[in-house]
Amino acid sequence: MNLTLKWWRKMSSKEIIECRRCGRKQGIISRYEINLCRQCFREVAEKMDFKKYS
Repeated sequence: MNLTLKWWRKMSSKEIIECRRCGRKQGIISRYEINLCRQCFREVAEKMDFKKYS
């Protein structure tokens, strides 16, 4: 169980992560320290070797 949740870390209320590409503060994908919003991730996912399965 700990291995599957190892990437998750609690953020303090002062720590706000924003998108590296556009600066948005909502909808951030922080897993694997990508730090991209959902919209930017969809645009660059194939360049980062992520595959869409559905």
